[in-house]
Amino acid sequence: MTTRILVAELKQETATFNPALTYYSDFRIYRDADLIAAYQGTKTELAGAFDVFAAAGDIEVVPTIAADAVSGGPIATADHDRLLSEIEAAAKDCLPVDAAYLCLHGAMAGEAEGDTEGRLLTNIREILGDIPIVASLDLHCILTERMINAADILVPYHTYPHTDHYETGQRAARNLLRLLDGTAKPTVARVELPMLVRGDELLTATGRFGEAIRMCQAVEASETGLAAGVIIGNAFTDVPALQSNVLITTNDDPDSAQREAERIARFMWHNRERFQAQLTPLDAAIQQASETDGLVVFSDAADATASGAAGDSNAILKGLLDAGFAKQTLIPIVDAPVVAAAFDAGVSAEITVPLGGTRDFTRFEPVTVTVRVRSLHDGQFIYENGTTGNGGRTAVITTGSISLLVTERPVYVVGRRVFQAFGLEPQDFDLVVVKSPNGFRTWYESIASLIVPVDVPGSTSANLKSLPFKNCVRPIFPLDENVPSPF
Repeated sequence: MTTRILVAELKQETATFNPALTYYSDFRIYRDADLIAAYQGTKTELAGAFDVFAAAGDIEVVPTIAADAVSGGPIATADHDRLLSEIEAAAKDCLPVDAAYLCLHGAMAGEAEGDTEGRLLTNIREILGDIPIVASLDLHCILTERMINAADILVPYHTYPHTDHYETGQRAARNLLRLLDGTAKPTVARVELPMLVRGDELLTATGRFGEAIRMCQAVEASETGLAAGVIIGNAFTDVPALQSNVLITTNDDPDSAQREAERIARFMWHNRERFQAQLTPLDAAIQQASETDGLVVFSDAADATASGAAGDSNAILKGLLDAGFAKQTLIPIVDAPVVAAAFDAGVSAEITVPLGGTRDFTRFEPVTVTVRVRSLHDGQFIYENGTTGNGGRTAVITTGSISLLVTERPVYVVGRRVFQAFGLEPQDFDLVVVKSPNGFRTWYESIASLIVPVDVPGSTSANLKSLPFKNCVRPIFPLDENVPSPF
């Protein structure tokens, strides 16, 4: 008899310090058969799961809705509720099913809802009843009791920068198949850690965090291991459950789950001082770029669209202009009015415009610049993982030695294709600004002479004490002094 597996996706990493709300129209949405067509053959969790299901045989994938948006500000209440309602309605329409796989981020929040994924999983559980439900998660998710209670197994990423999307989908699908054939009886242990972490030690290939992840992988590879991860949360989703967690799921082995969760949690807590970002002041960063031969990459993590920032910071641009920096520079920025002015003027036109500060206007004021319009585009492109990106109308403009990629809408500025799609090759520049804390390293470390994490203002600053936290777990490291040990 054919086994029917429901599949759905809902993803956005929300930055609650970003005042620019996210709307329904910001989501890329695929429905029914289009969902499979869009993700098959990509390097995503859904593709990984599809391939495992196909290899298992006699499984019917029942696609519902896949909705994802570029990281951004909180989702407007009506739009947030519409998204959840549509997924829940689609789940009802496809009954009966034998199991469900949900591909989630885990750090999504609405204006009035701080636990979107917990709410969705709980509602899906009520709709589908007592059948196996597995969800995959970003390791930056905000883990809640609702999520743990509603899903049988939660499967988080094991890499940062995230390069194991496809493999995580495979891990989730294999666990779902074990639940279906009765060979898995999940027992879960969670250890909560009152700590927020940033910085290079989180790079799993080289940093201390990678040691903790390898402990998790050893648990998964053990005789009773099902899923294991260190979930560090998204420091910019300021909701009541924000903190770090160790989550271990074993097969009918609660003692092992608890023991391993505590062991890994102690390692993370012991190393908490190392999990903080080392940032360089802007003037010092510009001086380093002036003195360095070859490509220099500035990481503007404070305005990282990959983390949920607005993308309209002009702080680095102002610094370069004030310093008279003369090397060839490439900067991305979100500024719909400037794009409109460029399209009105046309290619080769020279215009004077206020640039930046159109979305996060509490932090940034526009800087007036005279620019030349080099090219105009519809903003459509393909990311490195095979999925589509859409910056809305897009303009390439220049002022002196500085080239700017200006989009109407935020896009991920992590890989190189976001530039290459519009005729800009990062290797042709002396300085490139990326809006990413660390994910960009996968694409830039091999070509960069120097990478500099720059300390500038923004709603996703790695300088955590600069942000107005109000809702997260307190006391919490490093926001508070003398935080009690959780052990």
